[in-house]
Amino acid sequence: MSQVTLLEEITQWSVEICQQELRSVLPKLLSIYHHTADWDEYIRVLKILTQMFLPHLSLTELEGEFFSKVLPKVVKMFNDLTEEISNQVGELSSQNIELRVLLRNILQIMVQVLEALSGCVRHICSFEENLASFDSIRSLPSCILKILKNTFQHCKESETAYQGRLSLVADLLQALFKEAYSLQKGFMELLDRISLGNSATEEEVSDMVTVIHSLLDICSVISNLDLAMHANTWKFIVKQSVKYQVLLEDQLRHSDIVSSLCDDVLASFHSCMELAEQMKQSGVQESSQSAECKFFQKTAKICRFFANTLVHYIKEFQPFLSKSCGQFHRLYLQIYSKFPPSLSSPVISERHCNEISNVLVPMDPFITQLLPFRPFAEAVLAEEQQSCPELCLPQCLLLVNILGKLPSLPEDVLDLWCQGSQFPEETPRLSVFQALFLSFQRCSLERAIPILLPGVMMNGQAQSKVTLYQHVCIQLSACIASLPPAHFSQLEHSLLGALLSSDVQTALLATDVWCFLARFGTAELCQHHGMIIAHLIKSCPGDCYQLSHLALLLRRMIFLMTPNHQVQFISKFSPKEAENLTLWQHVLLKALSLDVRKQVEEDIMKSATAVCASWMEEGCKLGQLEKVNTALSAMLSVRQGSGQVLESEAEQSVSRLVTQLWPRISVKQVLTQPALQCTLRPLLCLSATAVQCIDHQVICQALTCLTSLLPLKCPDDIVLAALDLLASLGRLFIPPEIQSQVLPKLSSLFSSLLAEGSWLLHQCTLEAFAQFAEVTNHEHVIPESLASEETKNKVVKFLSKAVHLEENKEERLERLKSERCVIERHRHRLETGAVEVTGDAEPCPKRPRQETCEEEQYEMVLQTAENALKTLQSLTEQTPPPQWVAARLQSLQTQITHINQVKLKGT
Repeated sequence: MSQVTLLEEITQWSVEICQQELRSVLPKLLSIYHHTADWDEYIRVLKILTQMFLPHLSLTELEGEFFSKVLPKVVKMFNDLTEEISNQVGELSSQNIELRVLLRNILQIMVQVLEALSGCVRHICSFEENLASFDSIRSLPSCILKILKNTFQHCKESETAYQGRLSLVADLLQALFKEAYSLQKGFMELLDRISLGNSATEEEVSDMVTVIHSLLDICSVISNLDLAMHANTWKFIVKQSVKYQVLLEDQLRHSDIVSSLCDDVLASFHSCMELAEQMKQSGVQESSQSAECKFFQKTAKICRFFANTLVHYIKEFQPFLSKSCGQFHRLYLQIYSKFPPSLSSPVISERHCNEISNVLVPMDPFITQLLPFRPFAEAVLAEEQQSCPELCLPQCLLLVNILGKLPSLPEDVLDLWCQGSQFPEETPRLSVFQALFLSFQRCSLERAIPILLPGVMMNGQAQSKVTLYQHVCIQLSACIASLPPAHFSQLEHSLLGALLSSDVQTALLATDVWCFLARFGTAELCQHHGMIIAHLIKSCPGDCYQLSHLALLLRRMIFLMTPNHQVQFISKFSPKEAENLTLWQHVLLKALSLDVRKQVEEDIMKSATAVCASWMEEGCKLGQLEKVNTALSAMLSVRQGSGQVLESEAEQSVSRLVTQLWPRISVKQVLTQPALQCTLRPLLCLSATAVQCIDHQVICQALTCLTSLLPLKCPDDIVLAALDLLASLGRLFIPPEIQSQVLPKLSSLFSSLLAEGSWLLHQCTLEAFAQFAEVTNHEHVIPESLASEETKNKVVKFLSKAVHLEENKEERLERLKSERCVIERHRHRLETGAVEVTGDAEPCPKRPRQETCEEEQYEMVLQTAENALKTLQSLTEQTPPPQWVAARLQSLQTQITHINQVKLKGT
């Protein structure tokens, strides 16, 4: 009988005949099956085998009699079919009817192959008993999984492969996908019926591992094809992995599994955000039942499913996931970098934001179960973190989240997060406190905007939105309140490091938290910290930003000390001793009780006056100016912090000192001697506080100095101090006899400073000018100071509180981003001491010597004398001098002659 005749006859057989002729006909059919090269005949034989003879084989016969002989060629033929499509599809068109018929025929054969495999799966599932192993179906899983992956890959690439000709085969592609979907669903149900015992062989374990890994590969293909199938496949992978955890955990590719899960969580989250943004832009009603809203809800549901699946897998296989902790960390950062209040988040409605926030609920247990895992702590607390600005805020919020969980952790886990790396052989990691301050420091843009975060719960209701600064401060303080004392040393170490940071807000945050620690702890702890800070201030090498941060903390710490501890502090650092003036210049005396404060003020004034008098008696050496500067700053702190008028003796001491120092100020030396610049700053401020007590000629000398100095681009801090003096002159009535000397200089100084290009100096000048104009009796100075119409308009706008420029949100964000770069470079220079060099920059000059030689002393004294003589000459030209002036001039002439005679004898 020929093959064709045999096949035609068999197709007419009943079920009973098939069963009777099974043993004799099956070998012939298998021979025809293996030797046929025609695709149509091949699928015809495959259908006969699977539909008419397979149902008559017992479970024990399936593998040996059927699957092992049939399925290998199924895989080969299916691969040949897809390869043929790839080779021919480029010529497909509606005019090429022959090729169109060929490709449609191939796709129909592929659909029939999948139907045949589904029939095999249904037949196995029809047996009542469960499968104890893969022995009965060993060839089936690998065949089905290879064909499924091939099919899904073809469907996924169809739009690209068929391009504009997709409509010619769209119905068959849809049927192909639908049949593959059905086959995979049935195949997973079949695998569910397999029950491997603990005594399973290595081959059986290997088969199950292969199945799981193959389904994992299929997941990566179907991720964009069908959400439900993708989710069900993942559900099966995790279910089987957990079901056979004891058997498989050493062989599963855990890193690949969680990596794919992380990718799917992130991809579905991004899809949610994109859909929410599109609905916001298109104005789709949030409560509508539109297709967009339904798809958004479906995507959000899938996102939460993936997140929960990841949490479940981590819970079961955490010991095997050490290499994946870096990816877990990145996943958290990447999600929250695109979620409000991140500046990189798309604009979405509040309702969608809340819905996605609910979707991300699993991210909290995700972090919680990873906290005891050392590799995760090492990833989060690594010294070198992501440099991408978008990830700085999520890192900060992650650390705040972890802080909130620390009180409930066991002691060993608390050590892991609070202590940092302890030994060289450990992977370097910061403490959670150090990492938090570092991440907060990097969030400069988010602080400048500022972004807003939910406040803490109070009386059962959430507070209004708070800034990032407030959020971190509140949460860190709450953590400290429940922190075991054993971790305070690391906390204090971190607070000190943050306090000495070049970022001002980071230092302020450390100051606030440190003050909370002082208030929450004992009075003795507060006193102890205050003493340490005072010693640090005394050991600071000169004027630096670290000193200002320490001084701020000390001022606040003194307020928190008990009266008895304040007295002990004063005794330890007595203001009677000149060496302690470097400390007292930074203390806010209002913190002291009234009787103690009065004595401290007197002691400071006496010590400071004695230092200045000693310096002048010893020849005003520039090398000893540091002590004078400290003394002047201490006196200034008394003057500015005094809530009442000082004793007349103290007032006289200040006015006398100011009168003695101004003639010794040389413009040339101020520009070249940094130490003298440090003298001029407190001298200007002291003059401002004592302006009504000092002689008018001294004021004239000060204005003459400033008139010569300011046009020469002196340091900004001197300009700010000068503005204090200029503003204070509004309270002073200038006598008519010297108005011609003072008022023109005053208007000239205001005029030049109001034209200042620096926004900071310009703003401070406007404030100083407004203070002066508000109280001055010399009103004609005001219009004379407004040299141009532009300056006049600026002053008018300032006084009327008019806004110069309105920025939209995007413009403001771009401006702040550009400013951030400048600030970061400045901070880097502060921390490293580096000097920014441009292409045409000149080499830096050598630092001037602090100790002066005899020639420099002569230069300083003669410059002072020349300045005084010029001032005297100006006075005599304006008004007739008193009679006693001639006698004094004669005496001076005699002294000059005597000096010259001594000089001639010496030479």
